[in-house]
Amino acid sequence: MKLLFIGDVVGRAGRKVLAENLLRVIDRQMVDLVVANGENAAAGYGLTHKVLRELFAAGVDVVTSGNHIWDKREITDVLDREEHLLRPANYPPGLPGRGSGIYETAAGIKVGVLNLEGRVFMKNLDCPFRAADRLVDELHRQTAIILVDFHAEATSEKQSLGHYLAGRVSAVIGTHTHVQTADERILEGGTGYLTDVGMTGSQDAVIGNEKGLALERFLTQLPVRLDVAKRILGSVLCF
Repeated sequence: MKLLFIGDVVGRAGRKVLAENLLRVIDRQMVDLVVANGENAAAGYGLTHKVLRELFAAGVDVVTSGNHIWDKREITDVLDREEHLLRPANYPPGLPGRGSGIYETAAGIKVGVLNLEGRVFMKNLDCPFRAADRLVDELHRQTAIILVDFHAEATSEKQSLGHYLAGRVSAVIGTHTHVQTADERILEGGTGYLTDVGMTGSQDAVIGNEKGLALERFLTQLPVRLDVAKRILGSVLCF
């Protein structure tokens, strides 16, 4: 079977490139299940119910996320009722939503998807390694196919989780930094690994944001708000 994982979908440019290309890729590559990180899909910060429906309509089966999933208040209710939307599993207990799930392909094959968030240079969350221990064991009760989206900043933390889960999951794929790395490999035990899958959005930008605003922030050191790049030409689909 074939699983397709799509890097962080950033704003309208990212949604547009999905809508125009994803179904063709699924058909050409005979993809069985599509997972996409959508935490930046609504104007670059968070996710709304309307945008979530757009991602599903474009061909995405499961939407994972990260630290920006909480940026749009309306998504709180959606997290509880939409089983095909995940937020990182290692947030404190009692928060809305779920961090993992079992999903079936059209052929009836069960696939486990686990969403985790890193702690290095990010929030002081529960340990992603311990959360992975517990949830991988739970998913294994229903399927041997498990895909992990590790939304983290530090390469060392991502590589460490990859080695920690080697042989226990099908793949550990990193998200968050929006720049695709060139270290794809098969770890011990047959686990696929990539530090960061990159982003789906405008190439005429700085990690998906308007390059002029990014430059202003670096040159002035002022807290300039970064807006998503609106230029559709030159968009890229990363998977």
